[in-house]
Amino acid sequence: MIEVLNLGKTFHDRKKGDIPAVRDISFSCSPGRIFGLLGRNGAGKTTTLRMLATILVPTSGTARIEGFDVNERAGDVRKRIGYLSGDTKLYDRLTGRELLEYFGELAGMTPAAIASRIPELQESFGLGEFLEKRVGKMSTGMKQRLSLARVVLHDPPVLIFDEPTSGLDVMGAREVLRIVRDLSAKGRTVIFSTHIMTEAERICDEIAIIEKGSILAQGTVDSLKRENGGGSLEDVFVKTVGEVNGDA
Repeated sequence: MIEVLNLGKTFHDRKKGDIPAVRDISFSCSPGRIFGLLGRNGAGKTTTLRMLATILVPTSGTARIEGFDVNERAGDVRKRIGYLSGDTKLYDRLTGRELLEYFGELAGMTPAAIASRIPELQESFGLGEFLEKRVGKMSTGMKQRLSLARVVLHDPPVLIFDEPTSGLDVMGAREVLRIVRDLSAKGRTVIFSTHIMTEAERICDEIAIIEKGSILAQGTVDSLKRENGGGSLEDVFVKTVGEVNGDA
């Protein structure tokens, strides 16, 4: 379960002063559902997710992951989340298996627990013989599958995906979206950021349109379309963002 209430983040720049990146946003996401943050680059998606992942400290408001406050119980939150961003780096010199073993140890798993979990992930994520291959020799798509396996290795109930299809071709992106849907179907709480309309429409149970750090609209794809006179999700997005920027 993810609960966000009046969450905000302001950065300070010596020359520009205070720069609000996220402004007083609220939403929630329940187990078995996918919540999508849809916005342009620089809209505040990554900052929001980094606060949920305890990488950044909120300036205001609060967020709870499985009942634990991201400020007061950051350690407990980290044990219960898997976080993946589009620019997540892997260790090219390790094999896929060695990489999973390494991150399993970091997550506090025993060698026996890691050894029993890897075959399951190998099958679920289609890693096959690539587990014995060095990461540096893998394709971009296979690296992303391995990254997803790393994220769920310790079986966290909450998954945070920041533009997980970034840099992938059509087939690679399609496979990542399938995996994300499957993870949600198994009862995990998933929050997913993207700037790609078709991705949001395909997998998200609920969507929030974010622009300049504020949530402008929120609901299911169908409800957002109804409230904006029909059309595509792209039409809804352009209209909503255009209104706040004076372009409508």
